[in-house]
Amino acid sequence: MPGDDGHAVHYTAVERGTEVVSSDGVVVGKVAEIVDNYAEHIFDGVVIETEAGDFRFVDAPEVARTAERAVTLTISAEECADLPPPDEGAPEFRPNLKAGRVSKMFGRGWKRRR
Repeated sequence: MPGDDGHAVHYTAVERGTEVVSSDGVVVGKVAEIVDNYAEHIFDGVVIETEAGDFRFVDAPEVARTAERAVTLTISAEECADLPPPDEGAPEFRPNLKAGRVSKMFGRGWKRRR
């Protein structure tokens, strides 16, 4: 229900499947992914899955509030319909903390992010 989104939470605490609500109170989809620059702790935006099953990228400045039960946008439902799909981008990697010395010698010190 729009307006009953719970307490504000940090963007990293938003769970997949959380409703995304436009500025005019319309549920436009669900959170598929929170996008951030992990190294610099910067919020980049949200990938949403629409009711039609399409994925759209909402840039960070278009996100007004992240809360327990909803992400509220600064744009209308009509504007949401025109959002672009997310960029595929290059694969991201993170350190493989379980890799031993021999694995690291052979380039296995990194794991691909999913």
